[in-house]
Amino acid sequence: MKIFATILIIVLTLCGVHAHASSLPRALAVPGGVAVVDLPGEFSNAPMVHYRERPVMVVFDEEKWKAVVGIPLSVKPGRHSLEIGSTDDTKTRVSFDVGDKEYAVQRLTITNKRQVNPNKEDLERIGAERKRINTALASFTRAAGIATDFIAPVDGPRSSSFGLRRFFNDQPRRPHSGMDIAAGQGTPIVAPAAGRIVETGNYFFNGNTVFIDHGLGLVTMYCHMSKIDVEPGDLVHRGGVIGEVGATGRVTGPHLHWGVTLNGTMVDPALFLPEPEPVADEGDEEGVE
Repeated sequence: MKIFATILIIVLTLCGVHAHASSLPRALAVPGGVAVVDLPGEFSNAPMVHYRERPVMVVFDEEKWKAVVGIPLSVKPGRHSLEIGSTDDTKTRVSFDVGDKEYAVQRLTITNKRQVNPNKEDLERIGAERKRINTALASFTRAAGIATDFIAPVDGPRSSSFGLRRFFNDQPRRPHSGMDIAAGQGTPIVAPAAGRIVETGNYFFNGNTVFIDHGLGLVTMYCHMSKIDVEPGDLVHRGGVIGEVGATGRVTGPHLHWGVTLNGTMVDPALFLPEPEPVADEGDEEGVE
């Protein structure tokens, strides 16, 4: 299995100059969304494109090269630009517009006070874990083909959406960086698309967590798991079981927190699913983090 994984990774890396996407995420150019930008010019291979000094996904779709760009929640609406590199070291820019989006407020009650106001020892642990998390989310692997038409990682209703402005015990905290899906303890969690496991571990806030690198800066994370069935270096296929739903870390009940990252930026996972499901955000505290 390890030999096969190594060979496959090498092949994907060597073939990554002409990346194709089986389907693109829904374009929604707002903070926390995804922009799909047509690239001007003629390129025999995928050009190197950067947004805010980070490499972005470039795929060949409908007879043209396109950049698939994750937009940070923190950016201001307005005109933004991508930097396109070339073989002669010249650089050009292409602009795209980011619209505005107002996210709802969610208020949660956390009984474990340390999960809201960590002590000094907790903060040291959180800082060390943040470095590991950032490294995993910054993964950028060349790939010959990439699937962005995800399946849901677990069956269940969405209990909390991406981008919510959150208050824990009436204290403001960072916006919600993923999608929460309500499911019972022990419910199987599957990979939404093929990829490679780049990190697993138990984290202060996220509990038992798995990170999957799908290639070209597309990384997904799965938090609060009761059981992890994979380890770093494993290859997983679309629909392959990676673990089970749990209630580890900062939670109010069993559920899956699912995060999606593009070019190191957390974006709305709903844009990678066929249709958004009904949302019950405000006043619903069951099974969310």
